[in-house]
Amino acid sequence: MLKKWISTTLLSFAFVFNAFNQAAIAKDLPDFTELAEKHGAEVVNISVTQVAQGGGNGAMPFPGMPDDENLQEFFKRFGIPGMPGLPGGQGQGGQEFKSSSLGSGFIISSDGYILTNAHVVSEADEVLVKLSDKREFKAKTIGYDKRTDVALIKIEATNLPKVTIGDPNALKVGQWVAAIGSPFGLENTMTAGIVSAKGRALPQENFVPFIQTDVAINPGNSGGPLFNLAGEVVGINSQIYSRSGGSVGLSFSIPIDVAIDISNQLKANGKITRGWLGVAIQELTKELADSFGMKNTNGALIAGVEKNGPADKGGLEAGDVITKFDNKPIISSSDLPRVVGASKPGKMAAVEILRKGAVKNLSIGIGEMPTDPSEAAGPSKSPTKAEANKIGLTLKELTPQQKKKLNGKNGLLVVDSIGAAAQAGIRRGDVILGLNNSESQSVEQFNKQINAVAAGKTVAVLVLRGENTLYVPIKVTK
Repeated sequence: MLKKWISTTLLSFAFVFNAFNQAAIAKDLPDFTELAEKHGAEVVNISVTQVAQGGGNGAMPFPGMPDDENLQEFFKRFGIPGMPGLPGGQGQGGQEFKSSSLGSGFIISSDGYILTNAHVVSEADEVLVKLSDKREFKAKTIGYDKRTDVALIKIEATNLPKVTIGDPNALKVGQWVAAIGSPFGLENTMTAGIVSAKGRALPQENFVPFIQTDVAINPGNSGGPLFNLAGEVVGINSQIYSRSGGSVGLSFSIPIDVAIDISNQLKANGKITRGWLGVAIQELTKELADSFGMKNTNGALIAGVEKNGPADKGGLEAGDVITKFDNKPIISSSDLPRVVGASKPGKMAAVEILRKGAVKNLSIGIGEMPTDPSEAAGPSKSPTKAEANKIGLTLKELTPQQKKKLNGKNGLLVVDSIGAAAQAGIRRGDVILGLNNSESQSVEQFNKQINAVAAGKTVAVLVLRGENTLYVPIKVTK
């Protein structure tokens, strides 16, 4: 009897202790309910539609989908949900079809300006914004910047709830953060986690000091806000590291101060202006540091200097190691593009370098980074009939700097694309290299050739997009 009483008492004590312990743990955990209630309406769902052409082999691309072979094969076979009549990949060559993808965004001003990711809207022919109260608006793309993956769009509405901007520099590793977005199209979904790291550099992303978190981010979250516990936006959710396309606890967000600077430039000028040195850099390894007689690997190693560029004129040489730029320490090579890019062109910057074991100080005038038409675009403007040619293209000649990137070849920048050209898949920012195996020398020559083609005939337009060239067949209409 005594044993039974002792056993019962111990079990009761263990139960009470466990309940008390769980309550204590719960008390230490943050409560996100107020954040969700107050700030959910500031987040929007973005759906984009893109008109494209089916390939001759029957394959159909699906922009916005994760780069996963199994997922791509699924949509090829069974189509895209919510898009009746679009079979999977059985179209004939040249057949027009529409593809759609989803993303998120958040309202930064009560008159309808919205921030999102460039990769969400940069290739869109139509952008549709849905608010939390189920109202829908067609959005205009004010501009985007692919180097930072930031885009600014606008809807015609007033008195909208807007986010409060926070300070990402005040974030600490281990601090709680939350994301609201539309993963897989599930609107107004909240996920939470902690800041895993700050100032994270990613391959080919030298202009953004990413915030790394373990917040669950999935396709559809792109462009949504990252909140701190005060309900302030500290970042834009941009990328995940995943081999499956789903969240594995490695998510990356663009600091909101970087995004706001980009949006202000897009709103004011329709383009981004960055500082530029004209150098090629590489990471300073321990072996290289030893060979230069350095005690550590701090700094950015100059691997090459562009002739007559700002660095060349300022006295920088290949083999120099930049340790400070404009009084800011350069710890790794990835720090330099961010610091230089954020500098105002025309400004004189103090540069501390290590040359052959000796510290030297230079003063270098910062240049303006040449604009890559494939990486940035201003507002979409509806061209007049006088601007658009017979197939719907508004073109302009390349600048000398842009021609330099084509090894001196001629090309025509697509300023806008409507009508037959847009339906064929030609986009703003593409570069036209030729027409029917004839090099495009000027806008006047190209338009003259197009005007000479009879209605109903098909022309082959050679297009440069990024680093790839492709022929796009366009049927000339009346």
